[in-house]
Amino acid sequence: MDMNNQQYNQYVSAKADPSPLWKDCLWAFCVGGAICAGGQGLLALYQSWGADQEDAAAWVSISLIFLASLLTGLGVFDSIAKRAGAGTLVPITGFSNAMVSPALEFKSEGFVTGTGSKLFTVAGPVLAYGISASVVYGIILYIVGLF
Repeated sequence: MDMNNQQYNQYVSAKADPSPLWKDCLWAFCVGGAICAGGQGLLALYQSWGADQEDAAAWVSISLIFLASLLTGLGVFDSIAKRAGAGTLVPITGFSNAMVSPALEFKSEGFVTGTGSKLFTVAGPVLAYGISASVVYGIILYIVGLF
């Protein structure tokens, strides 16, 4: 069995194209940096319109979520992600894409059973584990506070 595995690995290595690692890293860095710089630009814009730091930051998050969702719906985000790879995984835009993509994929199954149920394919586990972790953390903090 080990011989088959070794032969398979040799076969795959012979057929696979080498990955342009440094080029991929550069693209990811540039695109992720552009998203972050765009967010910083939006922050400065909203503050120049009179919003305080906290409100401007909230509007930046809303804007980035909207733009990532719109670009996902138009099919542009996936084209950017193919080229930029991990650079599009800047948390808020990547999460927005991860929410919208399954919902769009299953929209033909109906608004409730397709779009509605698949909208939380990614968010559901994130929310469940996040809430569970916060409860455990709260219990630990409470117990530590008793001493």
